Amino acid sequence: MQDLVINFRDDGSHLYEQIYQHIKEEIRKGKLLCHEKLPSTRSLAEYLQVSRSTVETAYGQLLSEGYIESIPYRGYFVAKVEELYQLQDDFPEKRTREGNEKIRFQIDFSPNAIDMRYFPFGVWRRINKNTLSQDKKETFSLGEAKGDQNLRETIARYLHASRGVNCTPGQIIVGAGNDYLLLLLRYVLGEHCNVAFENPTYPRAYKIFRMFAGRLVTVRSDEAGIRVDQLEQCDADVVYVMPTHQYPTGVVMPIGRRLELLKWAMEKPERYIIEDDYDSEFRYKGKPVPSLQASDTAEKVIYIGTFSKSIAPAIRVSFMVLPQKLLHRYDSQFAVFSSTVSRIDQAVLDEFIRDGFFERHLNRMRKIYKEKHDFLLDGLKPFLKDFTLSGEHAGLHILLTDKRGRNEALLREAAAEAGVRVYGISEAMVETENVESEQETERVSDLPAVVMLGFGGLTKEEISEGLSLLKKAWNIP
Repeated sequence: MQDLVINFRDDGSHLYEQIYQHIKEEIRKGKLLCHEKLPSTRSLAEYLQVSRSTVETAYGQLLSEGYIESIPYRGYFVAKVEELYQLQDDFPEKRTREGNEKIRFQIDFSPNAIDMRYFPFGVWRRINKNTLSQDKKETFSLGEAKGDQNLRETIARYLHASRGVNCTPGQIIVGAGNDYLLLLLRYVLGEHCNVAFENPTYPRAYKIFRMFAGRLVTVRSDEAGIRVDQLEQCDADVVYVMPTHQYPTGVVMPIGRRLELLKWAMEKPERYIIEDDYDSEFRYKGKPVPSLQASDTAEKVIYIGTFSKSIAPAIRVSFMVLPQKLLHRYDSQFAVFSSTVSRIDQAVLDEFIRDGFFERHLNRMRKIYKEKHDFLLDGLKPFLKDFTLSGEHAGLHILLTDKRGRNEALLREAAAEAGVRVYGISEAMVETENVESEQETERVSDLPAVVMLGFGGLTKEEISEGLSLLKKAWNIP
């Protein structure tokens, strides 16, 4: 419960009416939630500097209309009136071509969604409770800037065992999400570094670098990933890649191209590779692919990973492994930045990984996602006369490339009108600033329509329903 901030208008209307209108609108907009307790009439009157009878009159009107309810000896609470809420952001929506009518999506094939139904809430709750019951004062202190030593040791062991990453705990920096770590790199790499990206790429990372990089360029890719011969021509100091599972194309960079990329980085002392190890945990065919950092013998790879998809988005714990030269720069100039992850969360995550709960959860989710992946591929068989399938066998989404010459917007609109949300690869295309921008733009515009279908957050029943709706929307026999 908290006091309500109400800016009274000097328009002649009664104060009780303004209080009534304000609370009603807060409830209708969902800013005051069902069963949320309201301030007492005495408390609110004192806070607003009005008479208690004024507040009582406003509450009485809200009671009579069913917006709030009074519980004896407990106070006033927001009633259950969800049908009155103006829920504008809770469901994905799309406007039709007329721009007026809104479509609510029955099925959302989001490539970023994960399945939280199988998260071990009981285990997480127990570890959290044990962590808080130990009465360790240091848990509530500020802690190390890089993150707690215990967690960094645990992450170092996990990365070496699962991804082949070679590092010491001292090279690891823990942060609240990749965004923070990329912003931190602004200072470590220097304000005027030139950064190269594949196109399409992870748009969020591109936008973050656009805020501070000296110059951003895009480099062409092929079936093996980023073209190193094109990279050589663009005067970049740093390149951002996802070699294990490129987003959004799903390309896995083979060892030959990886060695080319590492050789490019070794040609100049200030060249570095940022390896975003996106979706590396989920692979459904063949052996696990090691990280690029595992092949780096010259300390040229900045490795970034996260637990957002393997555990939960709300965990907000990511980590970055700095090469020794950049680590010295960080230690001497930028260690003033405090860790952005609470020590309690770090302690819980450390125990979750160290005691084997994370590995068991990950193995379970691999099996669940593989079942969904295979179910989706089986359901897509009728689509393969009109589409080419790619990006399968890893990650949480696949790609469909149109064979009939339809454009992406048409496919997305038809799906939306059927109540299904699909995602176009053009959403991951970024603007170009390199000398070949005109040719690059022309090349991009000539690409066939490609849509992404994510399956991580959907049940098999929802996948089946979504495909059934897409068949009709896209005229699949």
